[in-house]
Amino acid sequence: MQRFRYKLHEIIFEADTRAGKLFDVFLIISIVLSVFMVMLDSVGSIRAAHGSFLYFGEWFFTYLFTLEYFLRLFCVDRPLRYSISFFGIVDLLAFLPTYFSIFIPGTQFMLIIRILRVLRIFRVLKLVQHLTEAEVLMGALRKSRHKITVFLFVVIVLVIIFGSIMYFIEGGENGFTSIPRSIYWAVVTLTTVGYGDISPKTNTGQALSAFIMVTGYAIIAIPTGIVTAEISKAREKHDHVEGCTVCGAGNHDNDARFCKYCGNRLNSDG
Repeated sequence: MQRFRYKLHEIIFEADTRAGKLFDVFLIISIVLSVFMVMLDSVGSIRAAHGSFLYFGEWFFTYLFTLEYFLRLFCVDRPLRYSISFFGIVDLLAFLPTYFSIFIPGTQFMLIIRILRVLRIFRVLKLVQHLTEAEVLMGALRKSRHKITVFLFVVIVLVIIFGSIMYFIEGGENGFTSIPRSIYWAVVTLTTVGYGDISPKTNTGQALSAFIMVTGYAIIAIPTGIVTAEISKAREKHDHVEGCTVCGAGNHDNDARFCKYCGNRLNSDG
């Protein structure tokens, strides 16, 4: 039994063997097909014409992913630890909504979360090394969170002020029936979305709208600049930590331009 569990673990969790690669490729194809069928099932005309086939397909993939989930629990040493991990939760949600749909109709469309399981393709295609770039991005976002928080607070204050002013300028007769609805208009205008469901009619209101639109273009550039600056710093720090391309030494100072061990210029071909 122990050997069987080991072999099963090698197939399901490892992608270095032929069997493991075939299993992962089959799993990814199944995930994509199941998500595609869920999307088709949401189209009324297709559901009316091919409802039985889509229903059968949904339950087929549900049983398949249920079996796979319990096999994963069976072959790991710590089933509970796996079940509460990110992929463990995603694997559970890949089939659970179908069973819930028996009691709560409509919840089966939550199966679209299966697409998250395609993240396993990083392991299949040996793309794990590219996750370093994702770490740099996440690090930059974490370091800029305080600036972004202050920025969002300022934006919230601005839309409240602009919405309140527009409510008193235009009034209910022009569609600005309340301050919350006017704030909604201010958000739509400031973000340059412009649905057009509410628009000012007076000259003063239109002048304020023009000012808000111009302000919106300037505001949109602020978070982009904040995150870009942090990404640049994180990228530079990561390159220095990675080390010299000649001697491989790392942990250089952030402002270092040359390797302190061999003198090679950092971030160059040599």
